[in-house]
Amino acid sequence: MNGSLKQIAIGSDHAGFSTKEHIKQHLTELGYTFHDFGTYSEVSMDYPDAAHPVSKAVESGTYKSGILICGSGNGVAIVANKYTGIRAALCWNEQITALARQHNDANIICIPARFITPDEAVKFSLLFLTTPFEGGRHQVRVDKISACL
Repeated sequence: MNGSLKQIAIGSDHAGFSTKEHIKQHLTELGYTFHDFGTYSEVSMDYPDAAHPVSKAVESGTYKSGILICGSGNGVAIVANKYTGIRAALCWNEQITALARQHNDANIICIPARFITPDEAVKFSLLFLTTPFEGGRHQVRVDKISACL
């Protein structure tokens, strides 16, 4: 199944839980729907336990995009980028977020909950979900990412 552009896989660890809930609340109002792969509270948990299922769901094509949140954003990005066809980008400002889509065709945004506000996380998530890939010379570069497989 190829997911709709407005159906999003989302997950976080405990450090990203409240930010995840904030993103879901605000983007649901804009017509986005979410499959929440956890966590479901601020009880300590391991970030790979959320990053693996989100990455698998995007890798399989069930969802076209994913949102992952942890304290630094690095842990979930490292896990997600182990999957074939996943281009997970750590995004902490508008320019980085836009370029992740425009130049890298990133399909999972990784958000550092301890370093940005919940409202910035919403803004960056929406920017990520609505910014198109430019293709062209960037497609040639993206094609080279998985060339060694």
